[in-house]
Amino acid sequence: MSLQKFTIGTRGSALATTQTGHVAADLAALTAGSGIEYETVLVKTEGDVTTGPLSQLGGTGVFAAALRQSLLNGECDLAVHSLKDLPTTQPAGLVIAATPKRADVRDALCARDGLFLAELPEGASVGTGSPRRAAQLLAFRPDLKIVDIRGNVGTRLGRVKGSPIQKDDGGVGRTAQGDLDAVILAAAGLERLGFESHITEYLDPEIMLPAPGQGSLAVEIRATGSSRARVDAALAQLDDHGTRLAITAERSLLARLEAGCAAPIGALAHVFEDTLVLESVACAPDGSDTMRRTASTRELTVDGAQALGVALAEQLIREGAADLAGL
Repeated sequence: MSLQKFTIGTRGSALATTQTGHVAADLAALTAGSGIEYETVLVKTEGDVTTGPLSQLGGTGVFAAALRQSLLNGECDLAVHSLKDLPTTQPAGLVIAATPKRADVRDALCARDGLFLAELPEGASVGTGSPRRAAQLLAFRPDLKIVDIRGNVGTRLGRVKGSPIQKDDGGVGRTAQGDLDAVILAAAGLERLGFESHITEYLDPEIMLPAPGQGSLAVEIRATGSSRARVDAALAQLDDHGTRLAITAERSLLARLEAGCAAPIGALAHVFEDTLVLESVACAPDGSDTMRRTASTRELTVDGAQALGVALAEQLIREGAADLAGL
């Protein structure tokens, strides 16, 4: 049997290549014996080469546009994204073929000396590039000093006092900059990279509601399909229905609010028994005020999830969330 190459586009960061590797391994297992061989293709995105705060880099999609263009151009057959990095408007010619089972949705505190969020000293410096995280941190601890940070996971961890810089290969590098008391990162990314030992506290969603789609991957292909029936069938198997419903509700809310990754908006949906529950938060950027609302539906379909997100967003709009969050 002659081998057929199937290319998977990915960003070049350690987290992106690790995530893509998991998807490639899953697809290989699901198509075993088909003669299909999976190969990754590295694609540089605007978010990888531009400096400055993420919130000022042109909005949602700075990590996805080049990957999507590569897919549309036929330079790769499939692309793997962190779902929270994707704009809510799906471009013509591309579809999200699979949303694998979601990993941990929570944000994680990585602090010096094993401290919890409530134990950080008054005026402690906490690093994050996310307005959503910053606003919710300040709502819980108004005394904190929020520091905007960029860089890969290892570089961010290296900003914490007493923490060595983690290399992309998992090794330890030179002494870290160590100018911060803590950083906030997605738990899923830390776990995928094997950096769980740096987590001092998993932040309860009651304190910090995650970004829409956090912990989820999106496997995107051209709308015409992959041109390989076995791969298309494997993608259908890889798609997790509960995850698909949850992220559809969350992203539908975000789309109706016309908010992107720079907005202090959090959302989290989950299926509980026969009900899809969607929680949301809109925050003043300085954390001085927050608005939390919840809605649910028993229509456990993609259309039902989408309608739930729109309905909750419209409630938020009626009650002043857009003004509160500066949308």
